Amino acid sequence: MPILQPLGRTFLAFLAAAGRLVIFAGTALRHCVTPPWYPRLIGRQMLDIGYYSLPVVGLTAIFTGMVLALQSYTGFARFSAESAIPQVVIVSITRELGPVMAGLMVAGRIGAAMAAEIGTMRVTEQIDALDTLATNSFKYLVAPRILAGVTMMPLLVLVADIIGVFGGFLVSVYKLDFNAATYLQNTVDQLVFQDVFSGVVKAAVFGFLVTLMGCYHGYQSRGGAQGVGSATTNAVVSASILLLCFNYFITELFFAR
Repeated sequence: MPILQPLGRTFLAFLAAAGRLVIFAGTALRHCVTPPWYPRLIGRQMLDIGYYSLPVVGLTAIFTGMVLALQSYTGFARFSAESAIPQVVIVSITRELGPVMAGLMVAGRIGAAMAAEIGTMRVTEQIDALDTLATNSFKYLVAPRILAGVTMMPLLVLVADIIGVFGGFLVSVYKLDFNAATYLQNTVDQLVFQDVFSGVVKAAVFGFLVTLMGCYHGYQSRGGAQGVGSATTNAVVSASILLLCFNYFITELFFAR
């Protein structure tokens, strides 16, 4: 029994944390779909998540596309299959790399910022002040961020797809000596709606997960500055892990045979 006690405590603590997260997510979703809403706060969060994340997402996407084209050429040249590079780039970017890389970058930038901001409000009792003033903290702090994340992440991923494919085009044409018109025609021929749609669905789910984990860990933070730092770290790590897990399940849903 003494040997099993730490395992049991860890398992019960995990169940308790999972239960708190599910209750928090359910409460947040309920407040997202019921009035009143705060359009000004939602707009500010959309600007922060969408517009201000464009530089880091764009840089990540273009270099991902460039590396993908270069590595694909290195591998396919062994089998004289260089003509498949446009197909590999467009499928890989739209299905997987665009949503995943954009989600991870937004998790590192937005998830950490949300956890730090809300965590600071929690430890300085600003959230308690909102409740005292009869302002629902979920509607004021959590719902605008989740709505903005679910709305803006698909747009970010569409931009990342375009920039990533453009990066592959640059490397293929100007370094690997592909014909530009032929490369573009092959890319358009291989573009499938289901690939883009699956990436957009992933982006919406990832936006929900990133904002949810940032808000949850910030809302639950305790213990002053150290607690805020732990909440920030936990928000990024948990959002990244959930993002990768849900990426598999959504891929299984769309492409399993």
